[in-house]
Amino acid sequence: MKRRDLLRGISVSALGLLAFPPQALSIGGVLPALNQPAPGFQLGGVGPGEGAAAGTAVAASRSLSDFAGQWLVLYFYPRDFTGGCTIEARGFQKDLEAFHQAGAQVVGISADDPDSHAEFCGSEALAFPLLSDPAGTVSKRYGSWIAPFSQRHTFLIDPQGVLRSSWVAVRPSGHSQEVLATLRQQQPALRA
Repeated sequence: MKRRDLLRGISVSALGLLAFPPQALSIGGVLPALNQPAPGFQLGGVGPGEGAAAGTAVAASRSLSDFAGQWLVLYFYPRDFTGGCTIEARGFQKDLEAFHQAGAQVVGISADDPDSHAEFCGSEALAFPLLSDPAGTVSKRYGSWIAPFSQRHTFLIDPQGVLRSSWVAVRPSGHSQEVLATLRQQQPALRA
């Protein structure tokens, strides 16, 4: 192959790359783009029982549309009852009232089954939904899947269903406070 032909091939390849919008990658796949509609989901799992004590979980199904008009903190985590996942869940539970006061709901997603989620909610007195994604269908849409686990990623979705912030390779300790601070910063910026 002549040098001129080789350079022409490189130029065409470079132009081809410019034609596609950049995509953010994570260890779990392609992340959804910020300031675009969040990927939809419909999953079963468990949620807090109506008027029940904290940690009492009942079968529940949730979709993105269930949270229309509210902010949503959607966090993916590897497994119930593991050290980092327990720290992260405890943080969200500790700050849950502050999230609610800011007009936000918190939802966790992992590959664990609803029975495991119910036990986890009970042992940690969790009062927010945990959804089951055993095949990683939703986790893949959020770039958060390496079979057989969801990766530790968090997404902040605004009341119109637009993805506003994301965190990958989350450090569980203090993460809830980090998300809450970002939520509080995002709210006035979107009203302006």
